[in-house]
Amino acid sequence: MASSKPTQQASASMLIGAALLMATSAIGPGFLTQTATFTEQYKASLSCIMILAILMALVVQLNVWRILIASGKSANIVGNEVLPGLGYVISALVFVGGIAFEIGNVAGAGMGLNVLFGVNVKLGAAISAVVCIAIFVVKQFGKAMDRFSTILGGVMIVLAAYAAVTSHAPVGQVLYRTVAPETFSFLALTTLLGGTVGGYITFSGAHRLLDGGVKGPGAVHQATRTATMGIVVTAVVRYLLFFAVLGVVLLGIKLDPTNPAATPFQHVAGTFGYKLFGLVLWSAAATSVVGCAYTSFSFVKSYFKTVQNHYATWIMAFIVFCTAWFIILGRPVTLLVLAGSINGLILPFSLGSVLLASRNKKIVGQEYHHPTWLIVLGVIVVAIALYSGIRSLGSIASLWKGS
Repeated sequence: MASSKPTQQASASMLIGAALLMATSAIGPGFLTQTATFTEQYKASLSCIMILAILMALVVQLNVWRILIASGKSANIVGNEVLPGLGYVISALVFVGGIAFEIGNVAGAGMGLNVLFGVNVKLGAAISAVVCIAIFVVKQFGKAMDRFSTILGGVMIVLAAYAAVTSHAPVGQVLYRTVAPETFSFLALTTLLGGTVGGYITFSGAHRLLDGGVKGPGAVHQATRTATMGIVVTAVVRYLLFFAVLGVVLLGIKLDPTNPAATPFQHVAGTFGYKLFGLVLWSAAATSVVGCAYTSFSFVKSYFKTVQNHYATWIMAFIVFCTAWFIILGRPVTLLVLAGSINGLILPFSLGSVLLASRNKKIVGQEYHHPTWLIVLGVIVVAIALYSGIRSLGSIASLWKGS
C-alpha cells in the first residue's frame, strides 16, 4: 500500500528536470520531422489536430503521473497489480516502441551533425551516441541527465522562437482553421499524439521522480504541476515550429524531403539559419536518446537483477544497439515519422492499464482519491487513440512501403 506521505519532497531542480525530461523526450527529431511534414500537408488546418493532440496528451500525463506517484510504483508494477501479466505486456510494448524511437533519435542526431559540420549522417549518429553514453558514465547520472535536458531544452525553445517570429506566419488564419479545419487526418493525430506522449514518453518524467524517491499522496500536487509544465513546454515548441514551417510553405516553398524541418530555418536566415537548425535538431535528438534509453530500461530493471545492479551499463548497451541498427538500416526520415505512429498505437494500452488502477486502494493507497473527471477524460482519450490508431494502420503500412 502506498505511504501517506512522500518519501522525499522533490527539489525545484528535480521537478524541472523531470518536466524537461518528459518534454525533451517528446521533442526529438521525430517531433520536428512530423510537425514539418504534416504542416506542409495540412497547412493551417494542422492547428486543429495539434490542439486535440495537446489536450489529449495533457489528460494522459495528468492521469499517469498522479497515479504512479500516489502508488509509489512504476507503470509495469502497477500493470501487474491490476491484472497479472499486464505489466509484462506493457513493458514489452514500451521497450519495443522504445527501440523504434531510439533508432529515430540517433538518426536525428546524425542528421543534426550532418547539418552542423557536414559529416556523414551515420558517422554523426555514432559520435552523438558516444556523447550520450558519457552521461551514464557519471555516478549520479540522474542529476547529469536533468542538467543535460534543462540546458539543451532551453536552446531549442530560443532557436524555435526565433524561426517562428521571423517566418511571419498568418496567426489569424491559424486561429480560424483551429476551429474550422479544411481537412482532418487520423494518421496525423495518432502520430502527433504518439510523438508527444506515446510509448516510453508517457512515463519518462514520472519514473524519474520515482527513482528520485518522490512518491506518495503528499507528492501528487507536485507531480501534477510538473506534468503540466512538461506538456506546456512541449506544446509551445510544437507551435513555434508549426508557425516557422507554415510561414515558409504558404510562400510556395517546398520542404527538403531529406530534412524537412530544416527549410524554414534556412529560409529565414540562410546558411546561418541552417546551422542553427542543425543545433536544434542535434539538441532535440540527443536529449531524446538519453530519455528514451533511461525510460525504456526503467520498465525492465525490476524483472532482472542484473539490469537493476548494472542499470547504467545496460542503458549504454541499448544506445549502442540502436545506433548499430540505424547504421545498418538507414532511412532516417521514414523512421522518424513511423516511430511516433507506432508509439501512438501503444498509448491506449498503457493509459488504460493505469486508469484501471486509479480507484484500487491496494495500489494507490487509502488516502488518495483520483478525480472522476480525469478518469472520464482518460477513458475518452483511450477510445479516441484506439480508434485513430486503427484508422491509421493502413497509412502507416503505406508510408513504410512507399519510402
